[in-house]
Amino acid sequence: MTPISHHPACCSPLQDHWPLPFALPGVQLISTRFDPSLLDPEDFTRCGVPGMSAVSKRQTEFLAGRLCAREALRRTTGEPCTPAVNEDRSPCWPTGAVGSITHGAGWAAAVVARHEQWRGIGLDVEKRLPPTRADRLVAEILTPRELEGYVELDEAQRALLVTLTFSLKESLFKALYPLVNKRFYFQEAELIDHDSTGRARLRLLSDLSEEWKSGAELDGQFVQFEDDYLLSLVSIPA
Repeated sequence: MTPISHHPACCSPLQDHWPLPFALPGVQLISTRFDPSLLDPEDFTRCGVPGMSAVSKRQTEFLAGRLCAREALRRTTGEPCTPAVNEDRSPCWPTGAVGSITHGAGWAAAVVARHEQWRGIGLDVEKRLPPTRADRLVAEILTPRELEGYVELDEAQRALLVTLTFSLKESLFKALYPLVNKRFYFQEAELIDHDSTGRARLRLLSDLSEEWKSGAELDGQFVQFEDDYLLSLVSIPA
């Protein structure tokens, strides 16, 4: 891996490990671990990443995500540019590329692909919700159909289901939002299938655009890693 001119102490060396169960042709995933206590105020300038006004944790995760995105873009397009920030706070990917950034609990990652191969891609990492919190959030995240059989699950299964559904719908939003330019929420899509191999399938429950209407289905995948974390990805082929 070609190093950047400066790598901050708050981020571990960039990794190109693909932790998800199914590789996607032409898609690069770059990740790093980050520690806000090691952030140097000059790291943004040294790394060539525009700074931001925020608490140390937010600054560090932003920097880590942008470093992953830049390396993923370099590997995909040959141009190691740093995605700017759109007015809606989403990453602004260069023409010809699609991507997604995620971070949580000291881990950050970015996926990037060429637009000619993939129209959209969304990546999300979540820490598994505690059972009590999962039960509080379930009616917000799961649709009535997804709630069928929920009460018969044990608390660990309930927590995993809510976390998985939350994460996949976040990935769905990240993949679709650049195509529809419209915000949509948890009750506007549902997880219709998932299995032990890490495959998932989602369905839209409302019209988001002329192309993306209620009933449209999309593929996703997910993996549990390091015991308490779940990573999901939704991809839209060209």
